Amino acid sequence: MGTERTAAFHTLGCKLNFAETSTLARKLEDAGYARVRPEARPDVFVLNTCSVTENADKECRRHVRRFRNINPEAFIVVVGCYAQLKPREIAEIPGVDLVLGAKEKFDLAGHLERLTAKDVQEGPVGVVHYSPIKKVTTFIPSYNHGDRTRTFLKVQDGCDYFCSFCTIPLARGRSRSGTIREIVELAHRIANEGVREIVLTGVNIGDFGRVHGESLLELMTALEDVEGITRFRISSIEPDLCSNAIIDHVAGSKRFVPHFHMPLQSGSDLVLKRMRRRYDTALYAERVLRIKHLMPHACVGVDVITGTPGETEPEFAKTHAFLRQLPVDHLHVFTYSERAGTTAVRMDDNIPVEVRRQRTRQLRMLSDELQRAHYERHLGGIRPVLVESEDHDGLMLGTTDNYIRTSLPFDRDLGGRIVPVRMERIDSNGHMQGTPLSRHAEVITASPSTSLTQP
Repeated sequence: MGTERTAAFHTLGCKLNFAETSTLARKLEDAGYARVRPEARPDVFVLNTCSVTENADKECRRHVRRFRNINPEAFIVVVGCYAQLKPREIAEIPGVDLVLGAKEKFDLAGHLERLTAKDVQEGPVGVVHYSPIKKVTTFIPSYNHGDRTRTFLKVQDGCDYFCSFCTIPLARGRSRSGTIREIVELAHRIANEGVREIVLTGVNIGDFGRVHGESLLELMTALEDVEGITRFRISSIEPDLCSNAIIDHVAGSKRFVPHFHMPLQSGSDLVLKRMRRRYDTALYAERVLRIKHLMPHACVGVDVITGTPGETEPEFAKTHAFLRQLPVDHLHVFTYSERAGTTAVRMDDNIPVEVRRQRTRQLRMLSDELQRAHYERHLGGIRPVLVESEDHDGLMLGTTDNYIRTSLPFDRDLGGRIVPVRMERIDSNGHMQGTPLSRHAEVITASPSTSLTQP
């Protein structure tokens, strides 16, 4: 590989994967590798995969081909959820040299050092280091690095829910988390790097701390005292674990932003039962209505799956109607696809693929309407915007506390700052265009008691 070893990374999937990719990169840097962009023809490519996407296999193969075209001599390593679920199949992809399972991936540097030329030349199949998921019991804290505005901080991993359609427990193992002390120490470290917002991530974040006799609410309370972090955001939380106490805490906090993302998956109680979800539509509606009662300006995002076995046309209609009558603000819509190892693949009443996709299109159209309405409700008001980057049109881009993507006139001095912005109009890109009211005074998250306004 030469004397100066280099590595490039590509991440598929969720915020949790991005946090873990940064941890893998830091471990390689500690071992003497320089992190570079893929176009720099690195010695090592690392692909961190996802199992949730419908075309996980195609995505994996596509990126491996891209890596080989950039540098045919590079070592190609595949890690992540798909690598845990299908290690042998991935090892047979032409160009893959090494596949690491969930337990092995955090010793990436060690495995690379032990990977000899003989290992690679023995045949066309890559080397696999993999353990059964039951042996994956250690929590490895992670956070993404390199962004001075927002960081994804992994506080929990794995899941004990075993929903009928989901492979995550098979790919990541049982629920586990760090301790409050460990997470707070990481938050202080992130604050010292100048980051303004931390997004708490995990597979089932509401389950945080259970194995230690702690809770997510206790973690949130402890994080309030971390100096330097202006915003905390909860990435996603199950409705049965999004307690009234957690909602109340966010409503009264100056640091936890008024933004919730709660998976629904279906608006039909019959389908929810077949999915083995741990709530019904009545509980879900209760959570949303409490959020909106305490924080009318809050953003509520929703995950939905279309076309799971047994989702008849009337049951899908229930989902569509349920989402229309709830005060939610945008949807993440996924088309159901069969996953080996799940109970859903053994169920009857499969829905034709084209019907699944047609239902997905309907809900994505609804999502566009909901998001547009969320933005329009804030026209003329003032919200705090974390200014993050410059776009290709020369504007500054940022995000409000309640998750409105905002574009501002270019001003380099605003980068990395949180400023009050008047929401003026929605542009052709779907962004809210606004005008900063101050270039100097920073604001913190707007709670109901602040002077930031809504129209």
